Amino acid sequence: MKLTLGYSTCSFALPLLMAAAFTTGARADGETIAVFTKNQTNPFFQTVRVGADNMAKSLNAKTLQYIPTKPDSIPEQLSQIEDVVVKKPSAIVFTPVDYKAMVPGVEKINEAKIPVVNITDRSAGGKFLSFVGADDYSLGLETARFLLKTLGGKGNIVIIEGVKGSLTNVDRVRGFNDAIKENPGAKLLASQPGNYQRLQALQVMENLMQSNSQIDGVLAANDAMAVGAIEALDGANRKAQVIGINGTKEAIDAIKSGKLLASGDYNGFAQGCLGTMMAIRSLRNQPVISEIVLKPTVITKDNYQPFDVPLEQRTCPTFEDAGKLGAK
Repeated sequence: MKLTLGYSTCSFALPLLMAAAFTTGARADGETIAVFTKNQTNPFFQTVRVGADNMAKSLNAKTLQYIPTKPDSIPEQLSQIEDVVVKKPSAIVFTPVDYKAMVPGVEKINEAKIPVVNITDRSAGGKFLSFVGADDYSLGLETARFLLKTLGGKGNIVIIEGVKGSLTNVDRVRGFNDAIKENPGAKLLASQPGNYQRLQALQVMENLMQSNSQIDGVLAANDAMAVGAIEALDGANRKAQVIGINGTKEAIDAIKSGKLLASGDYNGFAQGCLGTMMAIRSLRNQPVISEIVLKPTVITKDNYQPFDVPLEQRTCPTFEDAGKLGAK
């Protein structure tokens, strides 16, 4: 965890820059925070948006939500950036739909001198007040280890990946593969993209079942795809242990019913809360934490209860909590 009054760049090793060149001055309250997320199809981002809304409301600010109508659309998010630069909100909380392709958009935000916090997917460039996200490699590694432990360290495994080349997918799948390598009795049959979409994952799983008579475990890079895989298994009257990532309500319900083995959680609600908190604190000339990397939790039938709470009833972390959550 780093505490700073300045901007951080999310190109990994660049130094912190001072806030003076970018802050827009202190305000008492009433700020408008533009919140960019990647799509309306992945329930994870709904948790991010509710977290951002809750934090803004608690601090007497308001949010403007920017969501591409076509999931993860680079042209559409770039167009939305053009719009937000014109509207000039007090600050922006930003999840890039593509961590490399959106760098020119972030640079436009920087040129417009609008403070911006990076959440969830770490941008490959641009200047940010803060980063709030998770270690996707650990998420993949720990969830896959749980699956393989359940399978006794053996069995035929398939991976349903997210968007090829996206940073979250690269790191999660790397974690999946490393966990499989730890278990010589396990065999990776296939690793194919479902683009983080439920329907695409269902179709991928149907194809995988046609070419593989025995599948024991499914590692899905998010919960939506895990649910799609379960639907495909149910449709074919076949069984396999399935895990996802995100800790969504749908995943919790599936864990409770025994359909889903586990979900790796990195707290999208807290990411929305904390990203918005850092943006508003900066506007009010209060200290911010330049990097919060949340620890993963593997949610199972034995520990799901704290996560089985409606979003509207959840409480955002405090600034003191933020330091503890991001502490290494």
